[in-house]
Amino acid sequence: MIKSKFIFITGGVASSLGKGVTVAALGCLLESRGYTVALQKMDPYINIDPGTMSPYQHGEVFVTNDGAETDLDLGYYERFTSQEFSRAHSVSTGQIYHSVIERERKGDYLGRTVQVVPHITNEIRNRIYLIGKDKEPDFILVEIGGTVGDIESVPFLEAIRQMRYEHGSSQVLFIHLTLVPTISVAGEAKTKPTQHSVKELLGIGIQPDILVCRIREPMTKEMKAKLSLFCNVKEENVIAAIDIKDSIYEIPKMYKDEKLDEVVLGSLGMSLKKSNFTEWDRIIKKIKSATKVVNIAIVGKYISLQDAYRSIYESLSHGGIENDVRIEHIKINPEDLDKTNIKEKMKNVHGILVPGGFGERGIEGKILAINYARTKNIPFFGICLGMQCAVIEFARNVLGLKDANSTEFTPNTKNPVISLLEEQTDVERMGGTMRLGAYPCVMKKNTLVYSEYKLERTSERHRHRFEFTLRYRPEFEKSGMVISGTSPDEKLVEIIEVPAHPWFVGVQYHPEFKSKPIAPHPLFVGFIRAASKLIGKGEK
Repeated sequence: MIKSKFIFITGGVASSLGKGVTVAALGCLLESRGYTVALQKMDPYINIDPGTMSPYQHGEVFVTNDGAETDLDLGYYERFTSQEFSRAHSVSTGQIYHSVIERERKGDYLGRTVQVVPHITNEIRNRIYLIGKDKEPDFILVEIGGTVGDIESVPFLEAIRQMRYEHGSSQVLFIHLTLVPTISVAGEAKTKPTQHSVKELLGIGIQPDILVCRIREPMTKEMKAKLSLFCNVKEENVIAAIDIKDSIYEIPKMYKDEKLDEVVLGSLGMSLKKSNFTEWDRIIKKIKSATKVVNIAIVGKYISLQDAYRSIYESLSHGGIENDVRIEHIKINPEDLDKTNIKEKMKNVHGILVPGGFGERGIEGKILAINYARTKNIPFFGICLGMQCAVIEFARNVLGLKDANSTEFTPNTKNPVISLLEEQTDVERMGGTMRLGAYPCVMKKNTLVYSEYKLERTSERHRHRFEFTLRYRPEFEKSGMVISGTSPDEKLVEIIEVPAHPWFVGVQYHPEFKSKPIAPHPLFVGFIRAASKLIGKGEK
C-alpha cells in the first residue's frame, strides 16, 4: 500500500503563472513543518528532454547529479527545498511514448492494441509512483506542465484523474493555479477567466480542491466568496498568489501568510506540525535590509531571454544575500562588444561573469570582456564556456599564441588550447560524448578556490564536450595561471585561476546548479564579496 499523499498542481488561463515556484514553495512549507517531500515535473512536449532545445524556446537546461537534462523548474524545486533530484523527477511526453513503444516492439503487450488509455496513462502513473518507491516521502508533489485545454496535457490529466478515483480524496489533492487579471481601464480584477478554467478542468473530470489565484493586489473577501461559489471550492481554499515585488524568495512566506500549507494539510487530514521558518525569515530580512548595489555584467548570447540563465541570476542573488548587497544584472550581448565601446559598456561594473553556452557566436566579444576584466583587475567568473574563453584569452595575450582557439570554433587551429578528449593524444580516455552530471574535483591547497570552498575535494555538475588541452598545462602554469582544480586522476582540468588578480576564476562545471538561498555556493559568495569591494571606487 502506498503511504505517500499525492498533490497535483495544474495551471489554467495562461502559461508562465509560476506553477514551478508554487510547487517549490509548497514543498518548502511542508518541509518547514517536518514533513518529507518529493517533487516532480510532467512536461507535455514530445521532446525526450530539453537538452536539444534552444534556450529561446525553453529557457535554461537544469542538470541533475545523475546527468539528466531537465526543465528549469527542477532548479526551483532544489533551491526552495533541501532535496536533490534525479532524472526520475523530470518526465516528458516523449519519454512516456518512447517507453510504451519500446515495450510494444518487445512484445510486452502480448499483441494487444496499444492505446492512450490504459497504456499511456498507466506509464504516466508508474512514473509518479516511481519517485516514492524507495523512501516513501510524506508528500509527492507533481506539477503538470502547460495549461488546461492544451491537447498535449490531456493524457496527464486523465492519469491523475484515475489516481484520485483509485486512492480517494484523502490521499490525492488537486490544486489549480489560475490568473485573476486586472483590467487596467476599469482597475477591476476579474474572476471569469478562473471560472472558465475550472469549468474546462471539470470537463476532464477533475474538481480542484484548492484554487491558487495569481493577482496583482490582495483579494477581497467578496472575490473569494464568488470564486468559492462558482468553482465549488471552499472559501478558505481560495488562495491569493499576490505579485511579489522584491524577490521570489518571499513567495514561501507569502503562501505561509495565506495559509496554503495549513489548507493542504487540513484537506488531506494531516497533522499541523509546528512550523520552523527561521532560516527563510532570516533570508527575507537580509534581502529587504540590503542597501548597497553590486553591478554584475553577464556577457552571454541569450541575455534577451530572462530564463536562459535563470540559475546564474539566482546564484548571484544568493551570493548577494550572503554579502548583504543587492545584485544588479548588467546584461551584455557579446556580439555588441568591441574595443571602441567596451569601456562604456563596462562603466560602473563591479564584476564580470561569462556563463556557459554552445557555438561560436559572440565568442570574440566574450574573450574581449575577459581581457578587460583581467587587465583592469575587475573580479571575473567564467563558467563552462566562460572558463574556456578565459583559457583562450590567456593563451593569446599572455602566452603569445595569437591563433589559440577551441576546436569547437576553429577545428584546424594550430594551438587548440580547448579540444575534444579524443583530439588530445596524451589522454587515454576516449569519446566525444557530453560530460553530464556530477563529477569529483580535487582542489589544490593554498589557492583562491581552496580558500573559498574550504575543502580539498568536492562534486560539481557538468554539461559540456570540450576540455582544456593537457599538453598546454606546463606553458600556462609557467606564465602565471594556476590549475587549482582537476579530476582525481589529473587528466581533466576543472578550475583555473590567476593569482595576480583580485578574483579571477574559471570553472569547467556549473556551480549555479548547486546553489540555494539558504546554502549559497561558495564561489558565488566569493565572487560577490570581491565585486562588492569595488563599490564606490569609481569607473574602471
